Amino acid sequence: MTVTATSVDQSDQLRPSSAPTARGRRLLRLVPAVASALCGALLYVSFPPRTLWWLALPAFAGFAWVLRGRSWKAALGLGYLFGLGFLLPLLVWTGVEVGPGPWLALVAIEAVFVALVGVGTAAVSKLPAWPVWAAALWIAGEAVRARVPFRGFPWGKIAFGQADGVFLPLAAVGGTPVLGFAVVLCGFGLYEAGRLVAEGRRTRAVRRGAAAAALLSVAVPVAGAVAARSLVSDKAQAGTATVAVIQGNVPRSGLEFSAQRRAVLDYHARETLKLAADIKAGKAPRPDYVLWPENSSDIDPFTNPDAAAVIDGAAKAVGVPISVGGVVERDGKLLNEQILWDPVKGPTQTYDKRQVQPFGEYLPLRGLVGAINKNWTGMVRQDFSRGGKPGVFAIDGARVGLATCYEAAFDWAVRDTVTHGAEMISVPSNNATFDRSEMTYQQLAMSRVRAVEHSRTVTVPVTSGVSAIIMPDGKITQKTGMFVPAYLVQKVPLRTSKSPATELGILPEIALVLVAAGGLGWAIGSGVRARRAGDA
Repeated sequence: MTVTATSVDQSDQLRPSSAPTARGRRLLRLVPAVASALCGALLYVSFPPRTLWWLALPAFAGFAWVLRGRSWKAALGLGYLFGLGFLLPLLVWTGVEVGPGPWLALVAIEAVFVALVGVGTAAVSKLPAWPVWAAALWIAGEAVRARVPFRGFPWGKIAFGQADGVFLPLAAVGGTPVLGFAVVLCGFGLYEAGRLVAEGRRTRAVRRGAAAAALLSVAVPVAGAVAARSLVSDKAQAGTATVAVIQGNVPRSGLEFSAQRRAVLDYHARETLKLAADIKAGKAPRPDYVLWPENSSDIDPFTNPDAAAVIDGAAKAVGVPISVGGVVERDGKLLNEQILWDPVKGPTQTYDKRQVQPFGEYLPLRGLVGAINKNWTGMVRQDFSRGGKPGVFAIDGARVGLATCYEAAFDWAVRDTVTHGAEMISVPSNNATFDRSEMTYQQLAMSRVRAVEHSRTVTVPVTSGVSAIIMPDGKITQKTGMFVPAYLVQKVPLRTSKSPATELGILPEIALVLVAAGGLGWAIGSGVRARRAGDA
């Protein structure tokens, strides 16, 4: 009896000590998953409206830590969690008016691309100079996201979070791919440098080649950014122009702003009349031209004489041409169009938006979407058609490039305005459908990056804010608040030289995709050879 009792007591005593160990192991397995999601959230925090651009570096350092040496299955899951941590809060504005369904679906799809980058990063993480291959893989992932599905969705490019950062001048070197590559490379390099320091303390041996590669991964992007400052200039090369940006505001935010289309048009005309009165009173300089936002006239002025009369009256009052954002129907096609309205000649030039927004301006998979939710198909009753030519308005001797709203996220849509002669760029936008979300600040940051990338002044006329004037160095000189009527007037430099980024176009992105493919091929080949050696 005594022996039996003792045996029971011993087993009872063992259980409490063994159970926490098992639970502890299970909890430890969750650490990489939690860390990956938190690193993704940290990357989100580095984006506007916050100016914490530098948080992108520890975000990628942590991402490298969770991925190093992982199997492809583990890397796929960890990469997906990183993507969710980043994109869920970044894109929450997409569900402001339509509910969480489209937002969650978009994030679920976009995070797949991040997950695949995670698999590639884990595969190359044992190669020499692996931060280079891994950073190139991230940019390759962005390149794919910018093209598929439905012509792509580049929102969330790392470059777009760096408008306030020290790396920004690199946009002039090779556009968003080079700027993003530098940031990711520096983050991965920081992790590798820390890992080698820790390894050296344990083994008291430092691999010089690996240490040099890690240090260069950090030093080269920083040194490159410093050197690239010489490419950034605000100097006028083709004289100056005095521009006016009109923000008329809307009757109410959300999808219902368009229910009072005449009110939106009247608001923009009213603010232009106010500018005209202030010019006459000597309170404001006379502009060379006036820029209205996208959707400032959702009433087609070519078929509605009352709308044409309102626009014409505003142009005559201010005495200079106005670029009006209209919705027009021509030859059976619905177009998101910028119209240059002269105070004497009326409409003289037009630009039709080329990169129309899926599920906003046209509805892919209409039958399937309607089967899921008929209300969604009702929001886009008729698809917008795409324009076919770059938008460059010749106004009083100046050439103004146009990239309408969503187009600012696409490298090609901004670049070809400059290659077609634009001396400044305007990004007319309508953010009223997204209320007071971070979307307007994210889009404003894109325009700041574009200013540096192409060495051009960029104006951002928006229906409800934030409208702004941005110098070629990416600095905002004037901006409005949100949901207030306002105008901005300023003399800005006109520039004709092309930055290396403008000249090179897509070539830096292609080069980085090839680097990524080379690193991935090397990693796969090394794995195959290792397995064969093991079998032998």
